[in-house]
Amino acid sequence: MPGERRERADAVRNRRAILLATEELLTRHRPDEVTIDQVAAAAGVGKGTVFHRFGNRMGLMIALMRERALGLAEAVGSGPPPLGPGAPPRERLLAFLSAVVDVVGRNKGLLAALGQAVSPRAHGEDHPVYLFWHGHISTLIAAERPDVDAPLLADLLLAGLQAEPILRLLEQGETKRLEAGLHVLAEGILG
Repeated sequence: MPGERRERADAVRNRRAILLATEELLTRHRPDEVTIDQVAAAAGVGKGTVFHRFGNRMGLMIALMRERALGLAEAVGSGPPPLGPGAPPRERLLAFLSAVVDVVGRNKGLLAALGQAVSPRAHGEDHPVYLFWHGHISTLIAAERPDVDAPLLADLLLAGLQAEPILRLLEQGETKRLEAGLHVLAEGILG
């Protein structure tokens, strides 16, 4: 399109390398132990490149979470059922909750680093990851149970993912337990 600037190939490469390096570091270190210097060294770029691209450590963490959530959004919008279109709302909700647990489980360090950044209100603005997750869950609940407060129930299902006991559970690798618990709650909501 005229007037639209395409990102240079080296900038795309650097962005990808920085995000992958951050994700790798978060598998071995607690989020508060990961520095911009470490990320830059692991990505093979200068520290200034990381700052220029992401602003600060929190900006980097938010960008990484958005990147991971984008894959889930694409699967929901155009992937195969039951996660994608074509399955009944109950099946899609259970598949989506499983996918969210997978994303959170693989990125528990990232989620811990973000803390309130993925809460319903982040810095006075709605966070796009939370908005997408909440909106999709709420829509599926409402499709199956129009008689309930679907937005509130979606908030309740998602709230636990930020609770300290759940983060500890994820640190212990108990994603299947969390997934089973969310399925029980969802089945209870859907009746």
